[in-house]
Amino acid sequence: MNPPMNAEVAPARRVDWVERLERLYTAVVSDILDSLGYRQQAMHGRIRPLWPEARCAGYALTVQTAPAREQQPAQPYAGELAAVDALQQHDVLVVSSCPWSVWGELLSTAALRRGCRGVILDGPTRDSRAILRLQFPVFHVGCHPADSRGRIEVIAYNVPVTCGDVLVCPGDLILADHDGVVVIPHTIAEQVLQRAEEKVSGENQVRQALVAGMSATEAFARYGIL
Repeated sequence: MNPPMNAEVAPARRVDWVERLERLYTAVVSDILDSLGYRQQAMHGRIRPLWPEARCAGYALTVQTAPAREQQPAQPYAGELAAVDALQQHDVLVVSSCPWSVWGELLSTAALRRGCRGVILDGPTRDSRAILRLQFPVFHVGCHPADSRGRIEVIAYNVPVTCGDVLVCPGDLILADHDGVVVIPHTIAEQVLQRAEEKVSGENQVRQALVAGMSATEAFARYGIL
């Protein structure tokens, strides 16, 4: 099998968007997406961080998997290797639904070296203790020791994929933390970031009011934020 080609050209990348996104959290971003009518942007709760403090933010480099056509392929791991080699600074690798482990310590090491911010897997990972030592952010559905070879293969990267029941396009913004994973369509990124930053400022005011003794009902009536 020849390594899959980059099928789509990702949109322009702004480093400041990633920096701003890093200062936010998934719950507030999800609220803003809801308010804009994008109500299916939070991935299914089955996708969890490898360790509780793991978090990442960046641009989606998407990976599409499929059942393997051969148990002993002539070029094993060709798709995985091509996708990892395509990673750029500030990328987050996003992998479609798959029942076997496509990710482990060595690919984590390679991704980290290329400036990748983390990996979102709608499937299991392996070498989990080694990845923990690397402190490389991985979000997954659990651990499983079985290798992908002869079970699944990567058939394309940088194409639209479904991960955690959410459609993810190349260049979409990804934010992942202990609460889960949210996907911001690239076309509305600036709007979402600006409104999320404003909501965080409002939440800070509400928090101060609650600490000072204001009732929750009064605080919501005054600020309209919960």
